[in-house]
Amino acid sequence: MYDFYIDSLMLPYAPEKLAVSIDGANKTVDLINIGQVNILKNPKLTDIEFEFTIPDTKYPYVKEFKEQNVYLSKLEELITSKKPFRFIVSRAKSQGSFLDDTNMLVSLENYKIIEDAKAGFDITISVKLRQYKEYGTKKVTITQDKKKSDNKKISVKSKNIRTAKAPIKTYTVKQVDTLWAICKKQLGDGEKYKEVAKKNNISNPNVIKPGQVIKF
Repeated sequence: MYDFYIDSLMLPYAPEKLAVSIDGANKTVDLINIGQVNILKNPKLTDIEFEFTIPDTKYPYVKEFKEQNVYLSKLEELITSKKPFRFIVSRAKSQGSFLDDTNMLVSLENYKIIEDAKAGFDITISVKLRQYKEYGTKKVTITQDKKKSDNKKISVKSKNIRTAKAPIKTYTVKQVDTLWAICKKQLGDGEKYKEVAKKNNISNPNVIKPGQVIKF
């Protein structure tokens, strides 16, 4: 059983296929007397592609039914907001036991809206996501001695784009929350969501309900 979430919005039902591309960035160069060598580098950002259907009717197999404009508005918001969001795939056995998940910070690179007369009023969306890595900036300050024009002092200060708030003991889940986002905001590290899920006896970390109290 698969559940797909885009920025905490659950898709009506799981896509048939999910393609994850992880390309290397290694570079091959020619050296005198040696020949070709491979310079190993960090891999490129991960790309994710899939198609999902937005049904016009609540079919029996639809797990989460919302009006089509809800999904279309969300996609437009994600591609114009210039902000990353969480992409989550929750995997569980039919008995309900949690298997594994994909939980990644991504950006929406493009999407296509496909309408087919054979599908009636159902809409198919083709989506391409790209992994997003947070990074920091550095502030450089140059001061100059008025008496000696050549005497300059340079100081470099690092500054993170996002800063974590001080942790709290409990948190009440809101409508659009995900456990990863809660841990990121309250603990400064979203990757602690599995640890927090275990502490709160949450079998599936990707399924939390509004009003639920999370203990840290």
